[in-house]
Amino acid sequence: MQYDVSLRDLNTFELEARAKRFARVESLEDLVSLYHGPEWSAGPRLVLGGGSNLLLTRDFDGLVVHMGLKGKSLIGEDAQSWLVRAAAGEDWDGFVRYTLDSGWAGLENLTRIPGTVGGAPIQNIGAYGVELVDRFHSLEAFDTTAGRLVTMDAAACGFGYRDSVFKREAGRFIVTSVCFRLPKIWRAVIDYGEVRQKLSQQGVSVPTARQVAEVVASIRAAKLPYPEEIGNAGSFFKNPVISGPQHAALISHNPMMVSYLQRDGRYKVAAAWLIEQCGWKGRSVGRAGVHQHQPLVLVNQGGATGEDVLTLARAIMGSVRARFGIELEVEPVIV
Repeated sequence: MQYDVSLRDLNTFELEARAKRFARVESLEDLVSLYHGPEWSAGPRLVLGGGSNLLLTRDFDGLVVHMGLKGKSLIGEDAQSWLVRAAAGEDWDGFVRYTLDSGWAGLENLTRIPGTVGGAPIQNIGAYGVELVDRFHSLEAFDTTAGRLVTMDAAACGFGYRDSVFKREAGRFIVTSVCFRLPKIWRAVIDYGEVRQKLSQQGVSVPTARQVAEVVASIRAAKLPYPEEIGNAGSFFKNPVISGPQHAALISHNPMMVSYLQRDGRYKVAAAWLIEQCGWKGRSVGRAGVHQHQPLVLVNQGGATGEDVLTLARAIMGSVRARFGIELEVEPVIV
């Protein structure tokens, strides 16, 4: 147990905040011991992985549990797939590279997403036509209500668009490892326009998984700043989903609006387009700003506080609400 610990290096926004109490968990035994110790119930708790989906607005007057469990391996296979498991503290992109280096395709569209393996199912991360749930087999988590380790399949995880039971029942489950089912009969997912276009420019019609990963990485590099370059938490807002009638009304006045028809008849609208139309691209409030190339990304321009970022986010949400009647939803966890 450590006390009065800086969290600046444990959140990708690089915001200064301090934890009253701090413990790093490197084994299941560490976690169980912590759970049964006196500090566990002495105040609020915050579980941290890579801190890539987090906005700290103040010091944390409680216990921060930093998940440092490591390990990744092939645990089984059948005629259709490989089962590959990774501990919660593994770097997500490092794990994706590990699977590709091992000849197991399936996660290539999710390359270069910041964060840890343990954080991936919480958000049901997704990019360029693939979501985590598409490759998910099961996970193990410590149920703080029951005080024991549980195994959860996709149904138990309640995955939705950037959503899961881990967000809806925040604090109950601590993910310790995740198992993925990666297909032996693999088909490249290249329906996303930019991915297909870049492959076409390279003269590639039947790409390998490695080629898809390289293209996705290049697209992300051009559009999204990496946290090591400037403090950010990736996409700050979810793409809103609206009804058919609301979409029809908006598209009649905004024929260039970027939207995608969903299976249930609703439409997913590009939040980046909405924000840009409201004039926020490249603008700042205090030391927090909207990235000049990607309006979905809010950045720490140096010395920003969590309140600076939150003030900027609220101003953007107000503009989109006033102009389009759409309520943007924040993606990161706000503490």
